[in-house]
Amino acid sequence: MKVKDSNINIRQNRNSVALIKDLKVEGSSLYLKRGTVIKKIRLTDHSDEVHCRINGGGIVLRTEFLKKM
Repeated sequence: MKVKDSNINIRQNRNSVALIKDLKVEGSSLYLKRGTVIKKIRLTDHSDEVHCRINGGGIVLRTEFLKKM
């Protein structure tokens, strides 16, 4: 399965990405700012989502909000 980010770059496990938009995490008071670098992403079973760890917790992000670092 090929996973692509917002700029149509192919993503792989353990890549680093950056956010292209400010995001509010549902169910939390956490806001993720644009430009935040996320390291060591993991691909999921869905081609439009990746799993990552932020502030010690796991979160699933949509690839449309990510870009290659």
